[in-house]
Amino acid sequence: MQVSVETTTGLERRMTVGVPAGEVDNAVSQKLKETARRVRIDGFRPGKVPVSVVKQRFGAGIRAEVLEEVVRNYYVKALTEEKVVPAGSPSIEFTKDAAGEDVEFTATFEVFPEVELAPFDGYEFEKSSAEVTDADIDTMLENLQKQRANYVSVERPAVNGDRVKIDFVGKVDGEAFEGGSAEGQSVTLGSGQMIPGFESGIEGMSVGQTKAVEVTFPEDYGNEELAGKAAVFDITLHEVAEAELPELNEEFFTAFGAEGKDLETFKAEVRKNMEREARTALEGALKNSVIDQLVASNEFDVPSALVADEIQRLKQQALQQFGQQAQFDVNTLPDEIFKDQAERRVKVGLIMNEVISKAEIKADDETVDAYINDQASVYQDPQQVIDYYKSNDEMLNQVKAAVVENAAIDHILKASKVAETVVSYEEAIKSKNAAQG
Repeated sequence: MQVSVETTTGLERRMTVGVPAGEVDNAVSQKLKETARRVRIDGFRPGKVPVSVVKQRFGAGIRAEVLEEVVRNYYVKALTEEKVVPAGSPSIEFTKDAAGEDVEFTATFEVFPEVELAPFDGYEFEKSSAEVTDADIDTMLENLQKQRANYVSVERPAVNGDRVKIDFVGKVDGEAFEGGSAEGQSVTLGSGQMIPGFESGIEGMSVGQTKAVEVTFPEDYGNEELAGKAAVFDITLHEVAEAELPELNEEFFTAFGAEGKDLETFKAEVRKNMEREARTALEGALKNSVIDQLVASNEFDVPSALVADEIQRLKQQALQQFGQQAQFDVNTLPDEIFKDQAERRVKVGLIMNEVISKAEIKADDETVDAYINDQASVYQDPQQVIDYYKSNDEMLNQVKAAVVENAAIDHILKASKVAETVVSYEEAIKSKNAAQG
């Protein structure tokens, strides 16, 4: 076997492989004999069909099958011999394939880039912890009460926090626009359900009153035709209802899955959940900062084959977000929509793999168990969740991958400059929302 590898452009390699004619011809002859023993052709007894007849009828197809198998085997052997690891499937082309002559083919493929990690000691991060105060607990309790509020009609002007029922017609430059009108619409004032200025414009209105409320659509509004434009909404108020908050009693606590039956125990459970939520949010924000720094500090090309695979995964995720509508074909979405995100994901994966490999990071059983226990702690029956994770290989592998990735982040942080700060619960949650946005 003769093998040569050349670099074409960037990560692309062209490997030329030569196969001795005798090996191909012998394989073809053996295949013809096997076929002659089992093929049925009119005029010949089973197993007695002459090889020459089989060659005449099926020779071209048999040779094609043999060549396909030869290419597959020699391609793998050549990669091993040259110590080349391809990133994706090759494009195969025969340069010589005539019977009786040596066979030669070229395999064009991409290889993984060499990732030379930038030193971590130049990185600077801010590691925050959150302080959950009694005031935060009181605010959370009030929000939970509002979630279970019962709205009762009142005869007074509308105020912030009321739920109102309205009709409205929106106009831009005096013309009504599509989607800008509704009848019997329920709106909770102060909820941010509508565009800025709409809800506050209703405050002070009484039932039966009609009012023109002037607003301006945000510059980043989803409808580009309306973004940044001034509008007037003619609003008619039909009902004002104020919230009656439920009492903080055992029935209320049970409705939220709490184990405690008194207020102090419930507050303790709420605090624990809030602290966990804040910690998770801040850890996620720090992790994103580390990944952003890694991407910015390590420049290299990424294999287009891996990017193409990632684009397909992102399209499938988009399909799930769209509710897997039967009439929607994700392949109609242009690849360009997902290209930047796909390239970043591939790059992050290659960098993290290099960090994990260099630091020889592995997922030990103790850390995996601790991770699973932490994930299960938010459920009513943690043991059931733990058993599910440990009995499901796919879920367990996902946990191990997460544990290894977290350990890689910690490894980077230990070598970096890290300033510790304390933030409020609200700031911690904002960091989570910013990352998701």
